Amino acid sequence: MAATGTNTQTATGVERLTERLRDALARLSNQQKILLMVSVAAVIALLVAGSTWLKQSDYRILFSNIAERDGGAIIAALDQMNVPYRFNDGGGAILIPSERVHEVRLRLAAQGLPKSGGVGFELMENQKFGISQFAEQVNYQRGLEGELSRTIQSIGAVQAARVHLAIPKPTVFVREELKPSASVLINLYPGRLLDPSQIAGVQNLVAASVPNLAVSSVTLIDQSGAMLSQLKSKLMEAGLDPTQIKYVQEIEANAGKRVEDILLPIVGQGNVRVQIAADIDFSQNEQTAETHRPNTTPPDISIRSQQTSESASATPSALGIPGALSNQPPVPASAPLTQPAVPGAGTAPAPAGQPLPGQVNAAGVQAPIASVAQPLSTRKDSTINYELDKTIRHTKQSVGTIKRLSAAVVVNHRKDAKGLVKPLADAELKQINDLVKEAMGYNKDRGDTVSVANAPFTTIERNDLEIPLWKDPENISLFKELFKYLMIAAIIAYLVFKVIMPLSKTMLEPPPSPESKSLGGNVDIVDEEENQPPSAAESLQRKLEEARELAQQDPKVVANIIRDWTGANAS
Repeated sequence: MAATGTNTQTATGVERLTERLRDALARLSNQQKILLMVSVAAVIALLVAGSTWLKQSDYRILFSNIAERDGGAIIAALDQMNVPYRFNDGGGAILIPSERVHEVRLRLAAQGLPKSGGVGFELMENQKFGISQFAEQVNYQRGLEGELSRTIQSIGAVQAARVHLAIPKPTVFVREELKPSASVLINLYPGRLLDPSQIAGVQNLVAASVPNLAVSSVTLIDQSGAMLSQLKSKLMEAGLDPTQIKYVQEIEANAGKRVEDILLPIVGQGNVRVQIAADIDFSQNEQTAETHRPNTTPPDISIRSQQTSESASATPSALGIPGALSNQPPVPASAPLTQPAVPGAGTAPAPAGQPLPGQVNAAGVQAPIASVAQPLSTRKDSTINYELDKTIRHTKQSVGTIKRLSAAVVVNHRKDAKGLVKPLADAELKQINDLVKEAMGYNKDRGDTVSVANAPFTTIERNDLEIPLWKDPENISLFKELFKYLMIAAIIAYLVFKVIMPLSKTMLEPPPSPESKSLGGNVDIVDEEENQPPSAAESLQRKLEEARELAQQDPKVVANIIRDWTGANAS
């Protein structure tokens, strides 16, 4: 019984709600009903569209500028993975939801997609049985070109690359032997460039991958047809190296920065311009010098070795008649006759280095004259070896020495307290000149030059160089998105506040209660209204009822009113 009562109450509540809704709709005209239904449907549609756009994933580029064959394979793989995709306006790029870009790229890379329009050494994996040597050589060359293209594409600034190798057929004749060559086409990303070191790196990479291929035989061009390898060859012919050029630029930049740092506190920000030109010597010189000087100065003389030899010999003179008798050996010598020594008289010593009287000193031997045969021959040899004064100097010149520095400095005129622009005084210019010399490392013997000029600066308007805010592509896309959502919000607000809410008030207001009031013989008919005025039929019916009640209550007043109307019309 309780459940039956509850169901009855629910049915009654639904019937009451339905009845109230019918009464509310009955207060609206047919045009208002149509306007209400259209407004509610439009608001619901806009809300659904806005929520759909908000939940819609942002699409980003998966691959761009790919070959048609690779594009078809990629689309087939995306269909298998149930990944939604779309194309850009030009059809040159495949777009997928941004949150799945990295995942899809890894999956496609596992399948070997994209192949970048070329094949690598995987071409050699499926060799047919009985293939000719020429076809095998062609496949090897195609695979080598594809592998080099993939390697070059791994460089950050390179978007795509193609390599063409010209490998001549080997021959046993030296005169007919040809050297291989290579051509490389590089497609760079917009706004990206290759510096000379990268160009040299690509050339050396290709040359090192092909036997007997010289670096000078590798031609490198970009997508516009500009010769990139020619720049490198010119630098090589001029004896310049990218590393050396970078070193010169660093020296000039460091010297210029030191000069600007010391002048900015004096002249102010933006009132000085500095340019430094450096002449650097990159030649490598090694010198070894051996110098010998005479060793004849007595205080500095140095004897290495000294050797002295003396000899003496007595040669007997020929005596007698030549013949057998004169060739006889000498007879024994007899004792010489000497005089007795004088008492008290000693033998005086001979001077140093001289023999005593009656004696001879030869070759360190001292003997009486009588015992020495005549004639006497002596010989004395002396050899002195002096040390050589020898100097060996090995000089190696450092690479990258500064041969000359040139500095050009321009200082802006200065404003005084009244705002007038005046040139700097000579004393200030001299002070600035001295500071520039000290900051740059001025060397007069090296031939450095410094030029300081004082001139008014011309104001450079940068408005033309800068992109306005409303012309920035990123800001334009952002403004479009904001405008789209703002338009949806404005339409919804207009429909809700200007259409739906006024109609809702009309549907939910209670029926009006008319009251009649008569003051001073005048009849005032007042319609109490809150929000919406009644229709014309209802107003006329209400006035007729009030007139009948007034005629029943006071017929004289009604008669006088009618007589006045008739009299007025008659007149």
